[in-house]
Amino acid sequence: MKITEIASLPVGKNPHNVDVRMAYDTEHAVAVVISLQPGEELKKHITPVDVFFYVLEGTGVVEIGDEEEEVGKDMLVESPAKIPHRWFNRSDALFRVLVVKVPKPTKGTQML
Repeated sequence: MKITEIASLPVGKNPHNVDVRMAYDTEHAVAVVISLQPGEELKKHITPVDVFFYVLEGTGVVEIGDEEEEVGKDMLVESPAKIPHRWFNRSDALFRVLVVKVPKPTKGTQML
């Protein structure tokens, strides 16, 4: 059994310049935890594989393609491969989301 305390993981470098921590990385899948402070957002990007997001804490806004929706704790959002998407924290509190990419991408994320 392996147990990981997410808060103890290092913040990874990323093009969004936000708190991203690699929670899980195997040959089959990858998962990161993104923390957005009030006013922070991810840049629009495209992933080569399907992604699902599970909101751990707070309220955020997700944009996938031309749809935009506010979501909160314990909500799961599915984002198909090759569709532009991004996240915003328009609240006054911390927003945290678990991001799972399956299968593990063999190509990088495309920034827009």
